[in-house]
Amino acid sequence: MDAEILAVGTELLMGQIANTNAQYISSRLPDVGVNVYYHTVVGDNPERLRKCLESALQRADVVVMTGGLGPTQDDLTKETVSTVMGKKLVLHEEILMKIKKYFRDVNRPMVESNIKQAYLPEDSIIIENDNGTAPGCIIEKDGKVVIMLPGPPAEMKPMFESTVMPYFEKKSQCKIVSKFLRVFGIGESSVEDMLIDLIDKQTNPTLATYAKDGEVTIRVTAKCDRCEEAEKLVNDMTEEIKKRLGTALYSTENRDLAEETAYLLLEKKKTLALAESCTGGLLAAKLTDIPGISEVFLQGKVTYSNQAKVKELGVKEQTLSEYGAVSRQTAIEMAEGIRKVAGSDIGLSITGIAGPGGGTEKKPVGLVYVAISSSKGTECKELRLKGNRQRIRNITCLHALNMIRVNLISG
Repeated sequence: MDAEILAVGTELLMGQIANTNAQYISSRLPDVGVNVYYHTVVGDNPERLRKCLESALQRADVVVMTGGLGPTQDDLTKETVSTVMGKKLVLHEEILMKIKKYFRDVNRPMVESNIKQAYLPEDSIIIENDNGTAPGCIIEKDGKVVIMLPGPPAEMKPMFESTVMPYFEKKSQCKIVSKFLRVFGIGESSVEDMLIDLIDKQTNPTLATYAKDGEVTIRVTAKCDRCEEAEKLVNDMTEEIKKRLGTALYSTENRDLAEETAYLLLEKKKTLALAESCTGGLLAAKLTDIPGISEVFLQGKVTYSNQAKVKELGVKEQTLSEYGAVSRQTAIEMAEGIRKVAGSDIGLSITGIAGPGGGTEKKPVGLVYVAISSSKGTECKELRLKGNRQRIRNITCLHALNMIRVNLISG
């Protein structure tokens, strides 16, 4: 089956919000044998929406729509779909009761316009909404399928997983299994070169590489009559890729570097403390996004000034005077200092010039030093990064996380 995702909302066209729903749905549908070939975004205009839906139904078997199911006058998705599909809107009493209960539970008055949300196309499959007031539905007619889901991702995602995915699983003629491998420290072109023979002769499973924010993701996908067969094909290919990429392949479970590093810290029961300068606590923020990290992350200090480096970490004034704050020597003393202060197994430091100002010919913007101290000793990595301030800080954090990860998995 071929699908088109049709997002409804003027706020999407105006750039006020990002269309993350389309990204999410596109990532999930291939797992149930549905190919996504088109994305369309249209504003809250019934005539333009009608034309978009008619076009989508001509080129796709399935149209998944998000947005426009609210109670206000500009929420016209259901009305437009009903017209195009030749279906009457009928009141569903059980849905109306659920909407009323929702407002009682949140202690808010229900206005008359909310009754509109209990009207759905006749003979449709209802998709209940446990996180809001707008139910969704699935309409089947003449070999075509139209699915309507609300716009808020917190409502759309649970509804998609509970009803839409099982709906297509029952219809799928084959089982599709995908695994996403995450790589750091090797560029996309180098990864492709290392796997080129596998890519050139791929049939089943298939390989695809994607580069984003300094990392590379490899998707391995297999299609078989049985899920067990597809899983074996994917796992065998994954093992071959692991042999070729070595430690640069840091996750076979689609975990990002922060998640993988946190997982290793928790698994090995190793404590960590951070001393950040140019990243300003960004690395600590990435790690503290991970649930349970408090068991191993002891503390983080943002030692931005030279005075803070001396007072909080014990960096020698002579080191700062002779080599400067952005130097290998200072980074090493920062890492060793935070480890001693915190009493942690691992101490990591970051010092650099994130820009846009502050650089010199000898120490340009993008020069960063990351040092790590543990029972295995202390090492420091010099980075020469390009890009704006945000990119330099983000890429620095990836390198820092990877240094922690490699330290944890090394002998």
